[in-house]
Amino acid sequence: MKTQNILIRPFDRVTDVENLLGIWFDASLRAPPFIGEPRLVEQRSLIEKDYFPTAETWVACHNGEALGFISLLGSFIGGIFIAPDRQGMGVGRRLIAHALELSLEVYTANRQAFDFYISLGFQEVSRRDVDDFGYPFPNAALQMKG
Repeated sequence: MKTQNILIRPFDRVTDVENLLGIWFDASLRAPPFIGEPRLVEQRSLIEKDYFPTAETWVACHNGEALGFISLLGSFIGGIFIAPDRQGMGVGRRLIAHALELSLEVYTANRQAFDFYISLGFQEVSRRDVDDFGYPFPNAALQMKG
């Protein structure tokens, strides 16, 4: 598996909860073993009922299989968990990079703003000849990857 073959997609509450809870539990048993299985069993319902609904969660997949996930609470990484048999393969790096990606559009005629974003490290990825309202004001899509 190559990291470029990993798809990062939004969390789907209907289809992902049980699988991601399994990844969370298995990874948590290994990473901080001092917490222990009884405490993790207690935390499981909190993760499902409180954490997943409030966090912005992204799932790393390969050929449809969830490998891990990252949950964001605003700009704070609430947690990142990778299936133990997939750790060390770059999945966590891809999830962190995804969390750091920023994108925006700017009018190309607004040179001050355009140049400002470029100076921050944004790169132009595409252009379109009309704005969101159909006016002939070209826009550039810019993206910064973490």
